[in-house]
Amino acid sequence: MFHPILLFTLLLLPLASANAAQPIRLGLNYPSTGNYKSEGLELSRGALLAVDEINGRGGVLGRPLQLVSLNSAARAEKAEANIDRFASQGTVMVFGGANSEEALAAGQRARQLGLLYFPTLGYANEITGRDGHRHLFRESNSAWMSARVLGEYLSWHMPNRRYYYISLDDAWGRSMEQALREATKSRDRARHGYSKIAERGARRGDYLAALQKAAASDADVLVIVLLGQDLVQTMRLAQTLELGKRMQIIVPNLTQSIVEQAGPLVMENVIGTEAWTWRVPKLVDSVEGQTFVDRFIAQHQAYPGSTAASAYGIVRQWAAAAQRAGSLDSEAVIAAMEGHRYRLLKDEQYWRDFDHQNVQSIYAVRVRNRSEIMQDRFKQDYFTIIHRMDGEEAAPSLDDWQQERGDQLQLQ
Repeated sequence: MFHPILLFTLLLLPLASANAAQPIRLGLNYPSTGNYKSEGLELSRGALLAVDEINGRGGVLGRPLQLVSLNSAARAEKAEANIDRFASQGTVMVFGGANSEEALAAGQRARQLGLLYFPTLGYANEITGRDGHRHLFRESNSAWMSARVLGEYLSWHMPNRRYYYISLDDAWGRSMEQALREATKSRDRARHGYSKIAERGARRGDYLAALQKAAASDADVLVIVLLGQDLVQTMRLAQTLELGKRMQIIVPNLTQSIVEQAGPLVMENVIGTEAWTWRVPKLVDSVEGQTFVDRFIAQHQAYPGSTAASAYGIVRQWAAAAQRAGSLDSEAVIAAMEGHRYRLLKDEQYWRDFDHQNVQSIYAVRVRNRSEIMQDRFKQDYFTIIHRMDGEEAAPSLDDWQQERGDQLQLQ
């Protein structure tokens, strides 16, 4: 006959085991429809690969991870509303997004609810600058970091050129153009002209009018500060106008999916920046990085791009921080992440404590000739790395950051 205490303990065991096995929910706020759905697919693939790996090793704090995905359609108001839905479903952190407006809106709502937020594809300087806060960590590079590496490359290889800017009229477009004007000494707007593209509702005629103004100028370098379908349509029109034959086209934030959507012939010879390409792990002898590339290829018969790598890295880094903290509590995870240095998919990176910007090397890349790309087994070997800059050199300094923040010199 069982002793009463032993019997009570045995009855509690299934309950305790069930509680221990309760999944930890992570929220993916991503565009599955709209102009950025290709980027959304990359985010999902990278995140799922990380979740599968972590669960295969026993999960986090003995519990499996579960990915909860909601469509943001790359719209700030929808991304923000999704944060409440994630919170109601018990998620402990949220990541994703395809533009800076999403990052700013959703990040602020996450802060109000005490959730950690990791934006992806949000490059505006404000995200970890003027509008940065304790509950937000940015793994991707800032506009300033892209501008620094491009500015150095262009000043060395194309000095004293005249620029023309076509920029999206949103937080990222404005900060990217400003940062690149500073880095390339093209601040004089009378000499270095510009056109603005509306954040929403732009049509073919708007892109064409901006390109015709660029064509009528004396510019040697055409900078197109657009993303998603805005960029794809503009690049196709630029090819029709044969602007690439007389100007060097710069797309500050390039992604693999953009080249795929526009087509290699349209994007041929375009210069931009990437924080990572599938070739980087071999260049820096990253075993984990190469394992990620190999696993991604095995699952999707395609190379991973920087978007997939960013989502993968965010999930891995959050999980490692929660494990170090021994807790899922946001404040405990923040403390475990601040100042943490690591190597995952490339050389050393770290989470800066004063602004929560991920400091990492950044690359200037050029899109290869279509004939070279078509010889590749997946016809996806798009980029040649033409310049590299250390993260410490590329990221804004503490003085720069404090100047932008004004009186608010600590993250709240």
